[in-house]
Amino acid sequence: MSRQFTAPVVDLDTGSVIAVHAVGAIPPGPLPLLLDLPVRVVLSGAGALAPLHEALRRAGRHPREVVLTLDGACSDAEHPVLKAGLDGLRAHGYLLAFSGSGGVPFEVAAQAAPYLLTLEPELVGRLPRDHRSVAVARAAATLARGLGARLLAPAVETEAELDAARRCGAGLAHGPLLAPGPDGRVRVPLPAEGEAPESFAIGPRVHELLLPAVTLPEQASAEQVVEAFGHEPSITSVILVDEYRRPRGSLDRSRFLLAIAARYGHALHGRKPARRLADPPRTVPKTTAAVAAMRLAGRDPDRVYDDLVVTDELNRCLGIVRVSDLIRNFAKS
Repeated sequence: MSRQFTAPVVDLDTGSVIAVHAVGAIPPGPLPLLLDLPVRVVLSGAGALAPLHEALRRAGRHPREVVLTLDGACSDAEHPVLKAGLDGLRAHGYLLAFSGSGGVPFEVAAQAAPYLLTLEPELVGRLPRDHRSVAVARAAATLARGLGARLLAPAVETEAELDAARRCGAGLAHGPLLAPGPDGRVRVPLPAEGEAPESFAIGPRVHELLLPAVTLPEQASAEQVVEAFGHEPSITSVILVDEYRRPRGSLDRSRFLLAIAARYGHALHGRKPARRLADPPRTVPKTTAAVAAMRLAGRDPDRVYDDLVVTDELNRCLGIVRVSDLIRNFAKS
């Protein structure tokens, strides 16, 4: 029997659960998914990916909610086939992740516009005691910044591993150390005094602070949005997207739930389209400097703290950036 588990993916700056790493089964709920995908499956052609598409369909999930982590290597002769397969996955709406310490060749990963780079679990385990592993992790962090991706530390088991991953520039992590407690909440150890990732030295761009967005189709009802917000308290916004993953509306948690909780609010809005309560999305390209994003956030005094929607070159939603994260990064730099 194949193993099955889920693990929360945590933003190390805020302690928020921003996605779920799943193996063996696709869990319910609105949080984005991290799924492992062997490179060999991609090389086998579109037919080999049919079970993945069907499993997501049955679970009521959309590719735009899924980050596929490519695992394994390929030969030089297979590079064109792999590139074609990755282009097909992106066309379906999937986001892609690669190992930042090996596996898929860097040039192939770069052309696929990765959403995440991940460290190898074995490398994370060696970080507290092996300076060579630290050098590899820092190189992966530099590569991630250059590609417009975030760095994730998987399978974190100890506070020493988490501290070392933070110092190397990892902003996301999952593993036994970050498993929910008896009350269902995830607790992230505080960073060591004076600890700061090297990435702050050059000043952040929005892609360095990118978080997966919780998205729903633009036709979603207000009841569906209520259900999404109720699933996880760290969800600060729900982004309504069209069939091409372009943002069409933004629902801020506080304002939306206040409207629903008002007298007759649920009766007036519950079964109606949520877009009636949505604001226009405030979008920024993924290459935008954080300081420019801060200026955009300050233009509308009524929406200063609304999440910004980060988009790619085709105006598709890549994720969100929280204004509080922008402020926190400026305070650290």
